Amino acid sequence: MTEITKESDRAAAIRAKLDQVSTANVSDAWSRHPSLHGIRALIPGSRACGQAVTVRTCPGDYQKPVAAIDVCKAGEVLVFDAGNSYPAIWGELATHCAMYKGIAGLIVWGAIRDTTDITEAGFPAFSSLVCADAGEPDGLGAINVPITIAGQTVHPGDWVLADDDGVMVIPDAQVEEIAEAAIAVFKKETGMRLQIDAGASLAEVNYHLSQKS
Repeated sequence: MTEITKESDRAAAIRAKLDQVSTANVSDAWSRHPSLHGIRALIPGSRACGQAVTVRTCPGDYQKPVAAIDVCKAGEVLVFDAGNSYPAIWGELATHCAMYKGIAGLIVWGAIRDTTDITEAGFPAFSSLVCADAGEPDGLGAINVPITIAGQTVHPGDWVLADDDGVMVIPDAQVEEIAEAAIAVFKKETGMRLQIDAGASLAEVNYHLSQKS
């Protein structure tokens, strides 16, 4: 019980830090690490933050994605590798179930559908594709295994931060360090903005920063 409480406290502290920053802040703090290129937010302005429950499935095979809803805990993020292909593996009914469980968001390297319903529900969904047609529940694939999306490996328990600029996946072992560095980037840029508001140009601000480094 003590270990569970410690992990819960740690996760809450990490989430609180990541909630202060953007994916761009994380990328800058992490030596310009790339986001998952090709995956975009369905709803402008939406954000997702939490640890990953991963699923590897075949294009259109929605059995494992649906089963993963039962595995996922409140505050976690579902991350699916469906081969960046059609047809859809996720829609309105799956979204309804996910929201009922308190799942924090959805990342799909593949297709989703029922996007009007998902948008009206306000569920943070990010995907590489959208289409009207769905596949069949064949049951191929696996839950909570390493998957590869946009050339990057995502492990179960990795931290996911997603916003309008894209999706960043941060290894759990590095997340505290990267989150702190991202907060420092945010504070630095806030200071730069204040200098610009005071009349300095961005070129002047960058020059002064380069002289200090």
